[in-house]
Amino acid sequence: MNRAPIARVGVVGCGVMGAGIAHIAARAGLDVRVVVSSPVGVPIGFDRIRRTLEQDVRKGRLGEVDRDAALDLIEVTADIERLADREFVIEAIPEDENRKVTLLSRIGEVLKEDDAILATNTSSLPIGRLARATRHPDRFIGVHFFSPVPVMPLVELVSALHTSEWTRARTHDLLVDTLGKTPIDAPDRAGFVVNGLLVPYLLGAMRMIESGRVTADVVDQGMTLGCAHPVGPLRLADLIGLDVVKAVAEALHREFGEPQYAPPSILLRLVEEGALGKKTGRGFHTHAQ
Repeated sequence: MNRAPIARVGVVGCGVMGAGIAHIAARAGLDVRVVVSSPVGVPIGFDRIRRTLEQDVRKGRLGEVDRDAALDLIEVTADIERLADREFVIEAIPEDENRKVTLLSRIGEVLKEDDAILATNTSSLPIGRLARATRHPDRFIGVHFFSPVPVMPLVELVSALHTSEWTRARTHDLLVDTLGKTPIDAPDRAGFVVNGLLVPYLLGAMRMIESGRVTADVVDQGMTLGCAHPVGPLRLADLIGLDVVKAVAEALHREFGEPQYAPPSILLRLVEEGALGKKTGRGFHTHAQ
């Protein structure tokens, strides 16, 4: 098996998470190829990555020369066959198990490298279940980044039953030595470690305001000023994306069947209405766009 550092990375999906992963990979000097679902999405995806790099420039974390160098390492395409030569590919589409299974199966057919690793950025779905869609489950692993990817240091590294130790070790080296992240080994269960703890807390805050006796501002102030949390639960849910919180809650509820994991009605209504939090400008709070 290849022991040289990974140099060619593929990212499938270019939403907030996919763009963030492409961003940090290019900043680390990797050859990055991003696949989007249609030709229309190619310029949109590239512009999204460019804007995340521009934000680093504005905040003094990156110089203009380094920004340009990173952009030169990124290709955005709608041709999934362009993943054939990648050494490491991560799927980063929304939390829809059927879509992920179909896509992971297709990516597995495309990869030509004998030791290419296929990863998923799922935030909630058990890795073993997704691994069944792949041709080489021994080279499949969960790599759950946190948003915003360029800023958050933690990554949950999730091995399934058939994930080889070589795959885990090689992915760990990529995360630590190349991307500068801090991985933790998480169990292969819905929600892993962080969302298994976090999502019931967020849902509890939603149920509290659903009662009509307290506002979102009061709940958030209670936790920031009373418990020294850097951000309140409802503002945090908006930052994560209410569609993502809903998907994770549903995965947890499906696996464990406990009432605390069931998404409350107020969350379902907001998602149905397209009020997904910061990315749409409205959720439990209003956000500038």
